[in-house]
Amino acid sequence: SAEQISWVQTAYLIAEVIMIPASGYLSRALSTRVIFCISSAGFTLASIGCAMAWNIESLVVMRALQGFIGGAMIPTVFATAFSAFPRSKQGQISAGIGLIVTLAPTIGPTVGGYISEFLDWRWLFLVNVIPGALMTMVVWLYADFDKPDLSMLRRLDFLGFALMAIALGLAEYILEEGPGDDWFQEPSITLFTIISLGSLAWFVRRSLRIENRLVDLTAYTNRNFLFGTLATAGMGIVLFGLVYILPLFLARVRGYNSLQIGETLLVTGLSMFLTAPLAAISSRKVDPRFVASFGFLLAGGSTYALSHMTSEWGYWQLFWPQVARGSGMMLAMAPLNVISLGTLTPLQVRNAAGLYNLTRNLGGAFGLAVINTALTDRTAYHARVLSDHLDMGRAVVSERISNISALLAAKGSPAPEAGAVKMLASIVEREAATLAFADCMRLIFLACMVAAVLML
Repeated sequence: SAEQISWVQTAYLIAEVIMIPASGYLSRALSTRVIFCISSAGFTLASIGCAMAWNIESLVVMRALQGFIGGAMIPTVFATAFSAFPRSKQGQISAGIGLIVTLAPTIGPTVGGYISEFLDWRWLFLVNVIPGALMTMVVWLYADFDKPDLSMLRRLDFLGFALMAIALGLAEYILEEGPGDDWFQEPSITLFTIISLGSLAWFVRRSLRIENRLVDLTAYTNRNFLFGTLATAGMGIVLFGLVYILPLFLARVRGYNSLQIGETLLVTGLSMFLTAPLAAISSRKVDPRFVASFGFLLAGGSTYALSHMTSEWGYWQLFWPQVARGSGMMLAMAPLNVISLGTLTPLQVRNAAGLYNLTRNLGGAFGLAVINTALTDRTAYHARVLSDHLDMGRAVVSERISNISALLAAKGSPAPEAGAVKMLASIVEREAATLAFADCMRLIFLACMVAAVLML
């Protein structure tokens, strides 16, 4: 069922958000090389497990393992980039990392489209195996930045970890399932919200009082990190929101298959790739705050253009907005990383990198929850408004039905008038969905504008 399939993604996201903030502590305890290799090797093995899943339940379990074990990779890369390299190189390194982080979800629909069209679904997971194995071997052989402190494992704050897991896991569940369950109309969502907020408050209080804390929250006293993490939440909304909403529009309104969707969205990935060198250079030559703000404004301009979409929009109508979106996100991501993590000490970076990436993921989850809710509500609203104008007594409506009926009758339809009414209803449904997608683009535009202001 659709609900079971949604858990394939939800299980991964819940497990991932639990591991991400703990990655800093574990990298100090086990060393950067060991935690990264465990994470990448575990992710690769879990990918094989996903491909070998024998039913939906086993696939959900494997996806959860994949998210939990692999969750430490990206924060570890961020921490290494801002602690092992001099500040003069951080702009270039940040651009490279930003390209990887943003490009992966952007070209995902393209790669997934080709795999779904020409190969078996299991290759969606098997495609990770060779790169994952190579990456693990290279890091193990050549990356040796620090030494482990195994005594930290004995002092691990298990209660703090449990509180964090409950708070973040339930928060992710609420954001994933809330739109479909009508939010607080569902008693379980209300209960889980109370438990999540209570666990979060207890975790924060504990983290500020004990010495061997799992997550060091003092990084938020750094103004650059504080505003940078708020802006990266906006980045998450833009990144994940558009990756979600554009394929949905192309499939639901335009009737595109997975391959056509992938080819259409490839434009964003290519524009990001081509803009990466400019992002690296501009981060060194210009105040990174202005570069990041300009990037958000450019991405916002693309979403504003998309807010005027019609049901006839296809590849070429989406081309330039996607170019602006990809270029803007790349220009924003590289300096945003430098602003957020560049002024922290190496020890602070290890802890803060997890919080930074967690904020982007939670921002994306929050954005998707709002988008899903708005999409449902606005589609129903526009359908009501459009239906109110379909009064059979109106001459234009009657004429349209007569014309469609005549066409259907000419094609041998046994009930041309009923078919005409049904066809008109499908047109209303299509146009209502298009207007709702445009409304969601305006929400993403607002997120871009807020993030742009935060950078100044």
